[in-house]
Amino acid sequence: MTLVAAPLPRRSCSTVRIGAVLVGGAVPIIVQSMTNTDTADIGSTVTQIAELAQAGSELVRITVNNEAAAAAVPLIRDGLAAQGVTVPLIGDFHFNGHRLLTHYPACAEALDKYRINPGNVGRGKKKDEQFAAIIEIACRYDKPVRIGVNWGSLDQALAARLMDENAALAQPQPASEVMYEAMVLSALDSARQAEDFGLGHDKIILSVKMSGVQDLIAVYRKLAVRCDYPLHLGLTEAGMGSKGIVASTAALAVLLQEGIGDTIRVSLTPEPGGSRTQEVIVAQEILQALGLRSFTPAVTACPGCGRTSSDYFQRLARQIQDYLREQMPVWRTRYPGVEALKVAVMGCVVNGPGESKQANIGISLPGTGEIPVAPVYVDGEKTVTLKGETIAAEFQKIVAEYVVRRYG
Repeated sequence: MTLVAAPLPRRSCSTVRIGAVLVGGAVPIIVQSMTNTDTADIGSTVTQIAELAQAGSELVRITVNNEAAAAAVPLIRDGLAAQGVTVPLIGDFHFNGHRLLTHYPACAEALDKYRINPGNVGRGKKKDEQFAAIIEIACRYDKPVRIGVNWGSLDQALAARLMDENAALAQPQPASEVMYEAMVLSALDSARQAEDFGLGHDKIILSVKMSGVQDLIAVYRKLAVRCDYPLHLGLTEAGMGSKGIVASTAALAVLLQEGIGDTIRVSLTPEPGGSRTQEVIVAQEILQALGLRSFTPAVTACPGCGRTSSDYFQRLARQIQDYLREQMPVWRTRYPGVEALKVAVMGCVVNGPGESKQANIGISLPGTGEIPVAPVYVDGEKTVTLKGETIAAEFQKIVAEYVVRRYG
């Protein structure tokens, strides 16, 4: 028996094309990431983008913060093309995007999308002029734009005006509600302004990022009911390690379950020397855990208890999980559908056989005091019993043969 529960249907929204990738509409939710290299360091940036794409990032954002970075963008694109990497590139602009895009047309043309922050485009009269300059360039080169509002750099004039208006009310709203409204208005007003300047409705993606889980959920709920633009989700400044992973998962899972969100990024602070690809893997695992997409075969493994005094099942589960992820770049093209494969590595007789039967392939290893044999189940049927020192190698071979037979 298989139990299936599904998230709420995705909300209706327009579809935006970014290079060869579609975002929004009925398209599966897209995973994206961002480099942390100095963009002017062409070699390092190309290497990291390629690593992120290899890990499964479907869009990659790079910082374009100065003239050296802008000049490097076309060369980065060429370096990726030489390696056969075609992932769309997003340019992240703050403060001087209007100048960089104007003075470096090759950069403007090489990027697949621009990301701009309404709070950092300019001040006073210059804000509209500089915003218009970026939108005009986006129209000229037929590029989509993400209007990304961030609570840490919110338009202070807008926030102050709304706070003053709220204070004058007989029954003022909480400051948090005014903040949410300022975020939503900043995004929607900027989008309307972009359309007034000639940018197509199907060229706009919105985001309203905050660093608090409940804040993020609240502000995206407000935005989602007031527009049909595709929405980019992400908990900004999520943090490091388990804190960042848990906070991002808590926030994004609620919104995605409600049908809100069309592309996601998990903004993790890497451990010193850690791989940037972790944020891609976490984003994929959030979507896969919710049943929204499948990226790599799933491995079910028990947590262990007094019945599983040996760590053998833990090591085997890790070995199989690493093996499956390592194979995916090849398997993804050679064996369509393999990402939906389910493997179980269990540590004793209590739940071992049951979980193994529910998976495509499962193995129930012997717990403490049990007979030292490991029955293997394929599509619910026991096929072989493994024992001895070669259980791991034999089970891995069974998995590989199943993939060829089932998905080849």
